[in-house]
Order: sequence, then structure tokens, then C-alpha cells
Amino acid sequence: MAPRPAWRGYLKLSLVTCAIELTNVVTHAEKVSFRILNRQTGNTVKRIYVDAETGKPLGDDDEIKGYEDDNGEFIHIEEDEIEAVQIESSHTMGLDGFVDKSSIEQIYLDTPYYVTPADKVSQEAFAVIRDAMAGKKMAGLARIVLYRRERPVVIEPLGKGMLLTTLRYDNTVRQPDTVFGDIEAVKTDQEMTDLAELIIDKKKAKFDPSKFEDKYEDALLELIRAKKAGRKAPKAKAPPKPSNVVNLFDALKKSLSSEGGSGTGRAKTAAKTKRGKPKEAATKRKSA
Repeated sequence: MAPRPAWRGYLKLSLVTCAIELTNVVTHAEKVSFRILNRQTGNTVKRIYVDAETGKPLGDDDEIKGYEDDNGEFIHIEEDEIEAVQIESSHTMGLDGFVDKSSIEQIYLDTPYYVTPADKVSQEAFAVIRDAMAGKKMAGLARIVLYRRERPVVIEPLGKGMLLTTLRYDNTVRQPDTVFGDIEAVKTDQEMTDLAELIIDKKKAKFDPSKFEDKYEDALLELIRAKKAGRKAPKAKAPPKPSNVVNLFDALKKSLSSEGGSGTGRAKTAAKTKRGKPKEAATKRKSA
């Protein structure tokens, strides 16, 4: 069964337009989820709205959205009034400009969606826009109203389709300096840095998301299977909490040794190589 589109509308490049659909990249269908039950009866429960003053439950027809103004008073807004709010990006994503995707800082990237042509008529125009961006190695910037919010987005080619990623507004993102500003500048020892680099070399790998394992999810499933079989919940030993390293140099040596490295010898050689090159060049200039 094909996933339900999250949005339907049009993609527009100047005068070229095609109908498209957005589909969520991420699915939570296979994740463990829990329902709230009545402990006494075992029945599922449901949430209801109650009047904050009277405590009486509300029927569906009694509910209305309200916006609180500066005076603490609520302006009533009907559901159909919200539905009637339409702007161009409610149904059309116009490609306003093009950038190198790598120029967008990671902190601004939010939620990804697959983009596909919505019908056969749109396939040719869709392919032309996709292939043109691929040829120029560029990504398009646009805006879209999604879940009742207008969001800036970036669109890029991906195989036979495209990938759209919503972007965060600048005023919603904490800049690194506001968090990293209190970190003191530390002059690191070159030999220790070389040891750390050797450890990184030993642990170098290719990105393979199929190897990611949700161990917490596995533990939950083990708990569920045990309870279903009438057994007691398994008690796992809490892993020891790490503490601050007292001797950083020794810790690096032991880490390298555990990864199959030879210790400080290679680190000293690497450090000498890095520091020795300028001296060697100077010696050659003198002899010349």
C-alpha cells in the first residue's frame, strides 16, 4: 500500500509547472507504541476537553479555537475560517533561487520529504526541472504551506525523484556562538592529537544505515515478550557511568592499543613528520 501524500500541489520554475506530491521520508509504523489503559478494567481510555472553570466535558460542536491577545482576551476563530486562509505557497512551490546544497548550514535543515510527479501529464516537466538542477549541481529554494505553517524549503534531485527538506527560520535557530561562547580556548598537545588521529584512522568506516540498531527498542520488545509469556520483566544491569579522564595521554595510548595500534611510537613519528617538514625545507635552502 502506497503511503499517503503529506501535501499535493504544484512545482513551478518560471513558466514551467508540474503537479507534485510530497511523501514523508520517515515512518514510525514499526516502532513500539503504547496505549493508555484503565488499570482496573483494562479498557483503553480517551482524552476529552473539559471547561477549565466548570470542569464539564465539551462536545465536538462546543470546541472553538481562540487566539489570546495582549490584553488576555481570546479572539474566536472558526475552523472554516482557518481553512479559507490561502496564499500562493498553499498550493504552489515557486523555485525562487538556486544554491549549492552544501552552503546550507546543517542547523537549518529540518524535515525531509520525497517529491514525485502527481500524474503522468506532469512527468516530463518534472524530469526537466530535476535534470536541469542535477546538471548544474544546484538545489532550489522555495516556500510551502505545510501543516498550517509557511516553511522555507530546499529541493534537490534524488534518483528518479527529488528530495525536499524544510528549513528552520533564522530567528528560531540558536547560533553556535551563543552556546559555544563560554568554551575556553585550549592549546592541545600535538602528540596527544596525533594519538587521537590514529584512533580515528583505526575506526574509519563507510556510512551504512542498515547497521544502525535501536537497542532501546530491542529491550522494550524483550520486556513485552516476557510479560506476554507470564514471566517477570527482565532486569538489565545498568552500564557503568563514564567519568572524566584523569590522565588523558594514558587513556589515548590504551584506546589506540585496544584498537590494534602500536602506541606512542607511531604518534611520535607522525608528530615529527608534521613538525619536521618546515625544518627540512629550511636546511635545504641553507645548503643551497
